Amino acid sequence: MKKIIALLLVLVMALSLVACGNKADEKVTLNVIAAQYGGKTADWWVGFEKDFEAANQNIDLVVDVVSWNDIYTVVNTRISNNDAPDILNIDVFADYQADGLLLPAQDFVSEETYAKFYPAFLEQSVVDGTVWAVPDLASARALYYNADILAAAGVEVPTTWAELKAACEAIKAYDANIYPWGVDMTTDEGQACFAYYAWTNGGGFVDASGNWTLNSAENVEAANYVLDLVASGLTNTSPATETRYDLQEMFAAGKLAMMIGPNQISSYVAGTENPINFGIASIPANEGKATSSVGVMDRFMCFDNDYSDAEMEAIKKFFDFFYEDKRYSDWVIMEDFLPATSAGGAIMAEADPAAAAWIDIVGSAQFYPAAKAEWADVKQGVINVLQQGLLGEDVQGLLDALQADIAG
Repeated sequence: MKKIIALLLVLVMALSLVACGNKADEKVTLNVIAAQYGGKTADWWVGFEKDFEAANQNIDLVVDVVSWNDIYTVVNTRISNNDAPDILNIDVFADYQADGLLLPAQDFVSEETYAKFYPAFLEQSVVDGTVWAVPDLASARALYYNADILAAAGVEVPTTWAELKAACEAIKAYDANIYPWGVDMTTDEGQACFAYYAWTNGGGFVDASGNWTLNSAENVEAANYVLDLVASGLTNTSPATETRYDLQEMFAAGKLAMMIGPNQISSYVAGTENPINFGIASIPANEGKATSSVGVMDRFMCFDNDYSDAEMEAIKKFFDFFYEDKRYSDWVIMEDFLPATSAGGAIMAEADPAAAAWIDIVGSAQFYPAAKAEWADVKQGVINVLQQGLLGEDVQGLLDALQADIAG
């Protein structure tokens, strides 16, 4: 009997060891939905999957690359079917967070990787004091100027509002067929136009506590300043209908001397038949105020799918691998965006000295308060203020009404 019991114990222990061994050998599967930025995106992710799985034998990585036209529908359909991805690459996050679907960023990203991000980028995904997503790619806005036109008109690159208006007047006197300054107050970029001047005048959408400050004295002065440029004939003729794409075409053709635009304009101009001689600088600010740029970024977030310890470890490995400095920098450069990490910025600046100015700009950029539920209404509201201001309506009254509506 004792021998039988002993044999049974040995058998049980052996089976337990086999079970443990099988469990250790089990593959963890990670499902990722990634946005398609361009023609090279899908192929890049195929290579990423291959390299990641080679370095992590026990992780099966499945990446679905989805176009921007379809990604919201795809994600929301999967969520409604209780099939949320583990990791999502997209621009918005607030709705998912409000529905309790996401994990805090510091739960799914290692401390080492988390420390790489520009703090200003992380702050854009904060709700109730917690960061819910990490930045993927970024773009920013800066001053573009035609160096030859400015030289011919005898003006320096403006750094203040006063210098900007004086430079515009000098360019108009030099050649009345050239628009001195580009302004886009359309529904495409009108909120950015408002932000350019508000932020470079010490104003903005919210105060330090997150309260709406749409009708501040700084914002009223800022809106009136740009409206005065238009009224004085120093800009393109139809800011309410001419988009940033129209402006970049004018700029690339030498018909527009200066404009505020995203970093991709550099590639656009370089790809034209006869590229103009242009430069990039910080956006001019009012006297005594700090310059600022509008930053735009997309995000990675992690859905709360009740992960095991092994699955959480796999998710952290994914982000460590993606944000490895060289790999991440190659990704950013390929997609023609700006990096969200300081190391990525340093690598890009070394590889392309012309990008150094953009690295400085994006590191100090301000962002729309997109985490606030009222943002969509505010965005359209400030565009309406500018467009109605073009028709001669009182900016103070318009912003007072918008503030009352939003705050109420």
